[in-house]
Amino acid sequence: MPTIYLSPSTQEFNLYYDGQGSEEYYMNLIADAMEPYLTASGIQYVRNTPDMTAASSIRASNAGNFDVHLALHSNAAPESLSGKLRGSDVYFYPSSDRSRRLADIIAANLKAIYPLPDRVSARPTVSIGEVSRTRAPAVLVELAYHDNPEDAEWIRSNIGLIARNLVLSLTEYFGIPFIEPEPIQTATVEINSGNLNIRAKPSLTAPIIGQTPDGAQLSVLGSWNGWYVVRYGTVEGYVRSEYVVLNYM
Repeated sequence: MPTIYLSPSTQEFNLYYDGQGSEEYYMNLIADAMEPYLTASGIQYVRNTPDMTAASSIRASNAGNFDVHLALHSNAAPESLSGKLRGSDVYFYPSSDRSRRLADIIAANLKAIYPLPDRVSARPTVSIGEVSRTRAPAVLVELAYHDNPEDAEWIRSNIGLIARNLVLSLTEYFGIPFIEPEPIQTATVEINSGNLNIRAKPSLTAPIIGQTPDGAQLSVLGSWNGWYVVRYGTVEGYVRSEYVVLNYM
């Protein structure tokens, strides 16, 4: 199953246009809201903390084996244009096809929810560290301009929608189903013989990444078209739902 490094802004000094909350505060709210969608859709994640910096986030990301590094930010115009600019910019590393592909997917999906879709674009960069210095394919999203009242209020009013949209883009990139969050439930494996296969994707031809014996206890994270996203020990993947019985309280 895919694993991402989720890196919301640590810039508490970048205040929104009215001084009520910072870039760090709102990007962490979006990351909070992403977590249930990530879990339900079978995307594992490690997340930075507000006491970190961009440099320490890069080091932490590079110390792991991540499939994507996703940085969340809001933007501010140069002083001469303060409050006058709007738009979403999705930055990618130009020599990485995977970085470019993820940026294109994120930009395309953001166009569906941002009020000015013609101002959403994927942009190459070699100067942003969280894009150019990470081992994993990386994208940095500047969701909107927090020094512009309309953009800032769009972020504030759409925390959950933005979070859902970003995870939708990740599932599209990874080629797995997007699954709406449900309460996590425990369940019991019921199989007549052998072991139940845990697969990397919801397909009987997908690679087997683990197995469970009859009677094993699982955590069910989400469900999709006759498959469950499950956690068994340290393994997360897909199992056929007919071999799993939910433990209703």
